[in-house]
Amino acid sequence: MQEDGLSTYVVGDVHGHLDELLAALADTGLVDADGSWAGGDAQLWFLGDFVDRGPDGIGVINLVMRLHKEAAEAGGQVQALLGNHEILLLGMHRFGDTEVPSDFGPRSFARSWEMNGGQETDQEAVTDEHVEWLTSRPALAVVGRHLLMHSDTIEYLVWGADLEEINEGITEVLSSDDLVEWWEVWRRLTTRHAFRGPQGAGVARQLLQVLGGEQVVHGHSVIADQLGIPPNMVDGPHEYADGLALGVDGGVFVGGPCLVVRLPWQAADAEATESEPEAESEPEAESEPEAEPEPEAEPKPEGEPKPEGEPKPEGEPKPEDEPKPEDESEDESESDEEENAS
Repeated sequence: MQEDGLSTYVVGDVHGHLDELLAALADTGLVDADGSWAGGDAQLWFLGDFVDRGPDGIGVINLVMRLHKEAAEAGGQVQALLGNHEILLLGMHRFGDTEVPSDFGPRSFARSWEMNGGQETDQEAVTDEHVEWLTSRPALAVVGRHLLMHSDTIEYLVWGADLEEINEGITEVLSSDDLVEWWEVWRRLTTRHAFRGPQGAGVARQLLQVLGGEQVVHGHSVIADQLGIPPNMVDGPHEYADGLALGVDGGVFVGGPCLVVRLPWQAADAEATESEPEAESEPEAESEPEAEPEPEAEPKPEGEPKPEGEPKPEGEPKPEDEPKPEDESEDESESDEEENAS
């Protein structure tokens, strides 16, 4: 199947697992044995979270930057969205342990970075070129009939009422030295599960009506957590919310697959996948924090309305107080909490 006349693929969270990413791209024919672009005029979109929790986040970024150039020369496209871990990497690089004004106790990018799988080797390897490239990435994109986003949250709407306004608003923050605004981007993009539960399909439908597209495609929330199964049992994306949402984070950092998903997605046993119950409680190790360091300490709303975050298993939004470690700020039943448990 194709989007806009081109074969379109998306990749979920990689979290520093360069070897697994290269193997998955080679399996789909998008790169050759040397890791060079072999996808011709195909479109490949990365949905963010290149770094943290894994051994070589900067290596992943370098690969994506190189494929971006190689694909363009071959008539194809390799594009990337910002994930919340890119915000964490950049925030740590720019602000370090500078304390964020808060009524909820001590917090800083350094503290959240350490709690959420930050790698010293990544920080040591960050260059001005990486910073410039990452801060110029969009947060959202509509490709064909798909709305691509990293986090399964509607917090993006804080920065605008349409795609262009949201992308420009976040880029503006990342071009500034406003620590509080940077923290807000990190905090809000760590929330999740907006499309789960009884109201999930309605939330997804409303978001699509505002931003465009017919199906939300996102990473951020590990599929195993969503389904309540071990990560190594994940064998494809998770379609839910009446088919209006497609999760593609295989949870590679906790032993799941690095998924490269072709859009539009059509699985032979889609019916079985759609009927999978959505885990109401967090399965063990899962989502970001899964087997990783503490849940993502994400800045919780400091005295401000808690980001919707993800609806509790029952589907009602769970107030988010202050940012828990990245996944922490997310639904407590998120993999981050699980990670702590594991």
